Amino acid sequence: MPKPRSKTGEKNLISANLVELRKKRNYSQRLLAYHLQLKGYDMDKNVITRIETNKRYVTDIELKALCEVLEVTYDELIDGHFS
Repeated sequence: MPKPRSKTGEKNLISANLVELRKKRNYSQRLLAYHLQLKGYDMDKNVITRIETNKRYVTDIELKALCEVLEVTYDELIDGHFS
């Protein structure tokens, strides 16, 4: 069964927003993965890379983890409406 994609064919809605939020905090992909792992989430640099390059779907648990570590809401992460 095919997995859903956005209207533009992307596998997730957060790739560009994740890059922007990560860079805003001066986090490398490796440092973001480290902070996620400190919080108990099993996400490594490769997972971050695949999400940011839109080669991977994002689970609800991963969305929660990213919001927690980056200190943003779901709306901010998904829609990109952050200051």
